Amino acid sequence: MGTKITPYVSPEEEGKTAQVARMFDGIAHRYDLLNHLFSLGIDVLWRKRCIRILRKEQPQTMLDVATGTADFAIEAVRMGLDVHVTGVDISAGMLDMGREKIKARGWDQRIELIQGDSVALPFEDGKFDVFTVAFGVRNFEDLDGGLRDMFRVLRPGGLGLVLEFSKPRHFPVKQLFGLYFKRIMPTIGRWVSKDPAAYTYLPESVDAFPEGEDFLQHMARAGYVDLKSRMLSGGIATIYTGRKP
Repeated sequence: MGTKITPYVSPEEEGKTAQVARMFDGIAHRYDLLNHLFSLGIDVLWRKRCIRILRKEQPQTMLDVATGTADFAIEAVRMGLDVHVTGVDISAGMLDMGREKIKARGWDQRIELIQGDSVALPFEDGKFDVFTVAFGVRNFEDLDGGLRDMFRVLRPGGLGLVLEFSKPRHFPVKQLFGLYFKRIMPTIGRWVSKDPAAYTYLPESVDAFPEGEDFLQHMARAGYVDLKSRMLSGGIATIYTGRKP
């Protein structure tokens, strides 16, 4: 996968997982504001598109990996999925913000949040009908290990769904996205979050991510079948799906 992109120091001094957790702990209080600001609110529409795909599965149990402040989990319940959602994230700070949002909506019995790592999920085999990861797989220290462990906890026939940023390839979206993502967004992010590294890391991590067919090959090696990808908003983001046989 080439050079490992990390938010701060080299991986030899502190692993990527620990760095990502530290970074998100530091920006948790501003994360929702910045997330919606940077995506111009389009991230909400992307999540809705994902949940419409999940609705066809009629899941009863859902795992949301890299749940952050639980936006995806909350939206799934808000859009009427009759499902119990378990959210997992490595950042205690993000989970604290998520729990506040869940409690404010009175959905404590529908959504639970647990601190954990994608490569060592604290669940038995085949526990979940579906899993989701929204804008989180590029932060995995071990991408293939994470895909394998999510596969493990998925029931046979269950669906895995990944929503991730990608790089537009056509004019003018490619040029506009590049300017915004690499110049404007990091500047605003440094000013609002007070973390110079966090929003420099974001475009770097997207650049390094094996998108499109390359990512589907990673899913195939982990055992997923019926693989599909759907580009969104001119290629700014992509939905990937795969099923456990």
